[in-house]
Amino acid sequence: MSRDPQSQASAGPAGTADELAPRERLARRSFLVGLFLPVQSSGWSFSSLPRSTTWRFDYIRKLVQRAETLDFDLVFGLAQWLKKDGYGGDLAYRGTSLDPFITTAALASATQRIALISTVHTLYGLHPVQLAKYGATLDHITGGRWGANLITGHRTSEWGIFGKQEIEHDLRYDMLGEFTEFLEALWLRDENLNRAGRFWSAADAYITPRPVDGRPILVTAGTSPASIAYAARHADLMFITSPGGAEIDAAVAALPALTGAIHAQAAAQGRRVRPIINPLIICQDTEREARAAYDAILAHGDVEAAQRSLARGDTKSWAKHTLEQRIVGGNVQLIGSPEQVAEGILRLRQAGCDGIQVSFFDFEPDLDHFGRRVLPLLAQAGLRTFADVPADQAVA
Repeated sequence: MSRDPQSQASAGPAGTADELAPRERLARRSFLVGLFLPVQSSGWSFSSLPRSTTWRFDYIRKLVQRAETLDFDLVFGLAQWLKKDGYGGDLAYRGTSLDPFITTAALASATQRIALISTVHTLYGLHPVQLAKYGATLDHITGGRWGANLITGHRTSEWGIFGKQEIEHDLRYDMLGEFTEFLEALWLRDENLNRAGRFWSAADAYITPRPVDGRPILVTAGTSPASIAYAARHADLMFITSPGGAEIDAAVAALPALTGAIHAQAAAQGRRVRPIINPLIICQDTEREARAAYDAILAHGDVEAAQRSLARGDTKSWAKHTLEQRIVGGNVQLIGSPEQVAEGILRLRQAGCDGIQVSFFDFEPDLDHFGRRVLPLLAQAGLRTFADVPADQAVA
């Protein structure tokens, strides 16, 4: 496996990695590794194959603590609003789930270094002053390790749950932009906020405590032109899906156009945005064993639930993902030996991804195997070092 040419070997003049502030630590990590938490029932695969994975908090806490010992950079989970029994089928897939914001808050006192990202739907009735207060509080509690994955929602059914009419795709990103501008003003300006916006207003709004490092980490998700334009203005990290589907060759062929657009639009605004992608990793000691594990997951697939999940609303993501790929899960699937999985991750890096947010079929044993067998290979390839970053770009 070839060495990543964009990495450097040390934390640089600011000191050791442990001495870096949380946002600078993320900014200077040559390649980010995060964990996509299974806060929903049935994890990330529409399969009834037996496994230990559960949505319960004690299990989630144990995973995050293990990820922290493995030097993962961040964790977050999805946010969703579903009717009874979730996507249905025999699994009642995602019929039960923890709220990711509350889960993140609970993880604050159980961790010390890892960044905790709360996924938040911004347009279902939340006011930016509320989130600014909640976020500043969590940022203070975590010592600057808290961040927000700000999303707009895309499923038609979710709007009805909140008694709202669905909002057109690009207009949602105009709204999210204004929402974020309110947040940044409340976090960064030491004065009362008086603003009458197009979608929100505030009179004499003020937030304490102040965030510990300017403003918290901001993340968003998407692949559309509107989402990229928003990310270029506001986000530190952008969670993307593969435009080519989940198969690795198709993914790495399609990704450079997407990641290149994100990097270029951010640079045009004098900013740095880092795209991260979610591989579902099926790693065994040999490729043959990994392929057998994949086949077993698929053989126990809940086709009915997976088909229902393909009703994506107006999202621009997931268009090339097949039913089979949805059953197994992940934006991209990396299947094989530790060496093959590490090589696949390096290919994602070369396709312009600045990090991965990994998921597994059976989280506890698979995370442990990934930590023991794959992470050392990533370190050997230069993907786990800390690089110097210009001072004006020392954000995630």
